[in-house]
Parts: sequence; C-alpha cells; structure tokens
Amino acid sequence: MVRPKGSAECSLLLAKAVGEEQQRSIGWQTGGRVFLFLKTDDFWRDYRAMQNKSIIFVREPRAEPYGTVAVFKDPFGNLWDLLG
Repeated sequence: MVRPKGSAECSLLLAKAVGEEQQRSIGWQTGGRVFLFLKTDDFWRDYRAMQNKSIIFVREPRAEPYGTVAVFKDPFGNLWDLLG
C-alpha cells in the first residue's frame, strides 16, 4: 500500500505480477494509455519535486479546461496524469 504523506483516506494497493503472462504485461495493461491519475492542490510544487526525484515525464505540462496536466511514467512503465 502506498499513500500520500500524511493521508489516511487515500491509498493504492500495488500487486506483483504472478507468472510469465502477467510479467509480460507489466507497463502495457492499458495498451499505452494513461489510466492512473494523481491530483494535487499545487501542480507546480509537485511537478518540480517529482522532476527533482528523477521522475520521467513523457508529456510536458499543458493547460486543459479541467486544469494543468503532465504525463509521467512509473518504474514499471505505467502512465499517470499529474493533475492540478
């Protein structure tokens, strides 16, 4: 289980792949589409902090009607939206 620092109400359960078939799918469960979303109350603070921790952003920040968004990749190849 991982959760934002200080949070008791939000968490994410990470499960390990079991067997070769599941291992082959790591990072490609959604055919290359973003399917995980991390919402923040301060986009630029968290974007810069993530950059400083060598998080790989595959799409630079852009303004959308619903807020600022940038796409990053986790260590397993899954794509996430950072939303502010």
